[in-house]
Amino acid sequence: MKGWWVMVCGPSGAGKDSVLGWAQRELASHPAICFARRLVTRPSEPGSEHEPVDPATLEALRRQGGLAWNWDAHGLRYGIRSEYARRVAAGEIVVVNGSREHARSVAHRSDLRCVLLTASPDVLHSRLHTRAREDAKSISLRLARNAGLSAPFAHRVIANDSALENAGAALRDYLVELAR
Repeated sequence: MKGWWVMVCGPSGAGKDSVLGWAQRELASHPAICFARRLVTRPSEPGSEHEPVDPATLEALRRQGGLAWNWDAHGLRYGIRSEYARRVAAGEIVVVNGSREHARSVAHRSDLRCVLLTASPDVLHSRLHTRAREDAKSISLRLARNAGLSAPFAHRVIANDSALENAGAALRDYLVELAR
């Protein structure tokens, strides 16, 4: 079986963490599908799905070859440990919560599949407001930036405007299809 990186990306507020969490719970016993835990230079919050790391540690890991992926977005740095590359090489599907800009920069890779998670502007605005990480002006700026970015090429586009189970099931089904 061929291994794949699956980069799930989309605008802030599209529900990436929620959809990924739903699919991960559904696929917890699948022997060939793994969800990568990101390193992020942001403190952990309740419900966070990342491992907090300081910038110096992340940079040291990068220099030492300890990261398979790394990128910057929204003033933060992100990394995926190199252990996940070994899993892809062994034939597993490794799912990464990524960024649209990073997905564009690695789209040429033959072992990468991109899933674009979308939501309507009204839904994005509501979710960002509810999340309460940013003030109203920052949310408006983020939404304006989203509108100005072209979407990366995606092997699958999943709309997350309705029940979480709908988008989660679409991602789950795509991952199972790749694992065949």
